[in-house]
Amino acid sequence: MFERLRAAVNAALDAAMPPPDWRDLQGQMRRAAVEGRAALMQLREALARTERELVVERLHLADAQRRGALADGIGDAETAEIAQRFATKHGERVAVLEQKLAAQQAELMLAERDVGEMVTQLKELERRGGIAPEGARSAAEGLEVDDSEVRTVTDRAAREADAAQRLADLKKRMGK
Repeated sequence: MFERLRAAVNAALDAAMPPPDWRDLQGQMRRAAVEGRAALMQLREALARTERELVVERLHLADAQRRGALADGIGDAETAEIAQRFATKHGERVAVLEQKLAAQQAELMLAERDVGEMVTQLKELERRGGIAPEGARSAAEGLEVDDSEVRTVTDRAAREADAAQRLADLKKRMGK
């Protein structure tokens, strides 16, 4: 019973909606792909930042362990205990950063695959929709060559993040 009603509603909606214009769809897909590339750049930057943090934490861990061993060697129990606490703290931080790094690598792989699929779909749309208007470059080619749009999206995201951080700082200072 509900299937017939649902089919009738879907048929009415399909009849009321004009067929999609491939150029509009192409533009939407191109914007999504550009935003995806911008997100890929941000993911890569975050991954590099995490890798740097991990290197620093591993150095801190090694320093704390070395200091603890030196303190044990001279019989300084208080310093050895403090060094052990720092070694534990840095060891935990290393473990968390390693997990974070693995998660970011997996997220980057997924995002790269998704953006690749978007570009493939965009190329397929261009192939099915015919040749782009005279003098216009292919949207898929633009994804491979032109990074100015990616930079614009990335810059906008950075400005928005900075504004959000400033707002949070201001609210914190005002006690809200």
